Amino acid sequence: MTFSAIVDVLTDQFGTDVFTTNSQAIQPFLTIPTERLVDMCQFLRDDDRLFFDLLACVTAIDNGPDANTMEVIYNLTSIPYEHDLMVKVMVPRSAVGSKLPSVASLSHLWRTADWHEREAYDLVGIWFENHPDLRRILMPADWIGHPLRRDYQEESQYHGIQTK
Repeated sequence: MTFSAIVDVLTDQFGTDVFTTNSQAIQPFLTIPTERLVDMCQFLRDDDRLFFDLLACVTAIDNGPDANTMEVIYNLTSIPYEHDLMVKVMVPRSAVGSKLPSVASLSHLWRTADWHEREAYDLVGIWFENHPDLRRILMPADWIGHPLRRDYQEESQYHGIQTK
């Protein structure tokens, strides 16, 4: 199924004002509001025409203090139908030390979301609401901060070991 055919199915189900498309990108993608993420992804998984049975990747990007946004990007695949879809959500960026940006977890829809969301939380500082076990996965449990944030300041020592 082509990107435009997938967009047509989603438009029939959700209307035209729920998402935006970028079909001119190297890999076309949808941008959807965070509050619609779960219901749209559940539809993408459960609809027999689409059947996105694999969440291949979840990643997060910090667009920096000037843009004041972060993105969570989901790469979906339908193994039997051999089509792919990239879905993005944008969240407001938070200042260091304040409450983390938040997105609903998709771990109840795809088991692979569990570790991918933990990685995005650990490295970029995105909080995934209702995640069953949101804790660090790559950094030590007592690490301070999220190293892939643009404003991350590495501590000079970690447990008496020089880091710089």
